[in-house]
Amino acid sequence: MQARMTNPAMILPDVKTGVQALIKATKQGGLPPSLLELVHLRASQINGCSFCVDSGARSAKKAGETDERLFAVAAWREAPYFTDAERAALALTEAATRLADRADPVPDSIWDEAARHFDEKGLSAIIVMIATTNLFNRLNATVRQVAVRQTW
Repeated sequence: MQARMTNPAMILPDVKTGVQALIKATKQGGLPPSLLELVHLRASQINGCSFCVDSGARSAKKAGETDERLFAVAAWREAPYFTDAERAALALTEAATRLADRADPVPDSIWDEAARHFDEKGLSAIIVMIATTNLFNRLNATVRQVAVRQTW
């Protein structure tokens, strides 16, 4: 597979800088880095961004995730490896990534469960990670960015 063009974040350096700043900002939410990596990985799986799935799995591994959990992220509902808080974050990730799939994109039940586990600072970090991942997934999917062994 070959990319259609150079990634827009490389052509417009301020885009790369902005994305990196957003990702850095998510770390101010006080959440474990591995949780944010799971959020990134799940959104990237949904969006079919091979570059982000590849780099996200590698980043999650560096953050301490096990192969067992990484292999199961796509089937987190059926896998016994995730905490209730992680499940709430993954459910929020799926809802906020699939906005057009239902009339009420993020139902109260999903929001309330996430809010039960995370304070506003933590929720903010999760939401910003979801949004940033979706932005980057769309850049990569559009140009068919090829998965390579590098991380941002």
